[in-house]
Amino acid sequence: MTPEQTVDIISQAVLTIIAMVSVLIIPGMVVGLVVSIIQSATQIQEQTLSFFPRLLVTLLMLIFAGHWMLRELMELFDMLFTTIPGSL
Repeated sequence: MTPEQTVDIISQAVLTIIAMVSVLIIPGMVVGLVVSIIQSATQIQEQTLSFFPRLLVTLLMLIFAGHWMLRELMELFDMLFTTIPGSL
């Protein structure tokens, strides 16, 4: 296996991880920002009001994007299993 192939595999894995994490984290961050703005406007500082909506949105995104995430992981591992043995 050449260094270029190794770098390509690692970069593809990192890009897949970034894409999958951002699908889960960014909506939670947006909901957290909206809830914190509402909390600061109403001066209600309850931690549950901040945690529960973010948890709910993260779980909903996992449900809705789970199929896409699983397909991306399968494509990455298919690429790994076909690339690595052929280059040894």
